[in-house]
Amino acid sequence: MEKKILVVEDQRDIADLIAMHLRDLGHRVDCVHDGPGGYDAARSGRHDLIVLDVMLPGRDGLDIVRALRMERVTTPVLMLTARSTEIDRVLGLELGADDYLTKPFSIPELQARVKAMLRRIEMQAPAGAAPDIDERIDVGELVIDCVSREVRINGRPVALTAREFDLLAHFARNPGRAFTRMQLLDAVWGTSFEGYEHNVNTHINRLRSKIEIDPANPRYVLTVRGVGYRFTDERAR
Repeated sequence: MEKKILVVEDQRDIADLIAMHLRDLGHRVDCVHDGPGGYDAARSGRHDLIVLDVMLPGRDGLDIVRALRMERVTTPVLMLTARSTEIDRVLGLELGADDYLTKPFSIPELQARVKAMLRRIEMQAPAGAAPDIDERIDVGELVIDCVSREVRINGRPVALTAREFDLLAHFARNPGRAFTRMQLLDAVWGTSFEGYEHNVNTHINRLRSKIEIDPANPRYVLTVRGVGYRFTDERAR
């Protein structure tokens, strides 16, 4: 199904290349080449996915994604960055990006990431759909509302990115089941490409920092040595 994608990239040759290959997938693509214009286009809500460069004139991508999430714009964001350090990648995810690619990247990799993110959109229940058995999950002080996509701890709202919420909901719907990183990539990211396992680790760490009282000794998202992770089997109410 055709989707509308916004590409915010100041290098026009790169923007045109990205747009061409996303159009090859059957999508409509808008391109913006500066930070302020990209922010205005992104907050309009007219796009299904945003491909956002970090280094932009006028306003950088990290500031843009931070502002979008503060305004509750939930459009998935794939960040493009020439920075290769782990702290830069973690910062982008913490501010609300859903995934990232480090330049230089291959076109097949870009297309695969976009396909995976759009599949996650398609899998979300449409508005007005009948609630299912997992519409609300209560475990201890943790409440996960899968319809409104809201999470609370002791009644306090917890701000999660779209990917963090999908990861938490997947765990909570399968309490006690151990998942490998590759299984989580396939179920939550929509891809099982080797080499992306670090994305799982990063998201687990960020998720724990938000829902666990003591992230070093987690209660909800537990490590299974030699396997991966599982959600607590504490009985939900």
